[in-house]
Amino acid sequence: MILAAQDLTLRRGDAIVVRDLSLTARPGAMLGLIGPNGAGKTSLLRALCGLDPVAAGVVTYDGRPAAALDRRTFGRAVSYLAQNGRIHWPMKVEEVVALGRLPHGPAEVDAAAERAMAAADVLPLRGRTTGSLSGGERARVLLARALAVEAPVLLADEPVAALDPYHQLQVMEALRDAARGGATVITVLHDLTLAARFCDRLLLMKGGRAVAEGAPDLVLAPERVRDAYGVTVETGTRQGEPFILPWRRSDAEHKP
Repeated sequence: MILAAQDLTLRRGDAIVVRDLSLTARPGAMLGLIGPNGAGKTSLLRALCGLDPVAAGVVTYDGRPAAALDRRTFGRAVSYLAQNGRIHWPMKVEEVVALGRLPHGPAEVDAAAERAMAAADVLPLRGRTTGSLSGGERARVLLARALAVEAPVLLADEPVAALDPYHQLQVMEALRDAARGGATVITVLHDLTLAARFCDRLLLMKGGRAVAEGAPDLVLAPERVRDAYGVTVETGTRQGEPFILPWRRSDAEHKP
């Protein structure tokens, strides 16, 4: 399913948080949304999945406006992993993951839920109640719930923010696998190396606008990173894959 936005403008109260932004995300690829705090990444992601209204422009799914999709169809088509998601009731982990199957019928621990728990590395936690989990474990359970939908569009807002390095890599691999399996995946990231390694394309935002879009090596050129984030970077490759490390604040680079 092709997810597209055309000339999108979003407001929060009186403030414009995204202005005249267009993008296209296609099946089989992962698009990373990057940019400094306050760039509008989360607002954009929420608008793409219909959680927030748009002030101008249009969001389409395979050319159809979201409003043209009935609620059940939309629930099957789009899966959303929120930033800092919460679990409000004391449920078993496998029961939470099974909620991802609701758009398809009863919330059962079926084969899709089992696949999702394996991908998010929460199978060992399946019998535990959510109140006993750490923040990182809870984040992986919520990812498993999102994966269990097996929707053609998967939107994930900072999915690695609460995770240790092992699980950061594992989650990025799970998102990439979902894309390689045919899903359209869009994720918000702050780790530039993960963005460079795992995303097929990047959209760099600043001040609510898109300032660059394309292949990671082009979008993450040192001068672009400096302009967007105000930092200098060190770059290189390891085993044929890129890394990019924020090194100094650009306003402090000449200080001892």
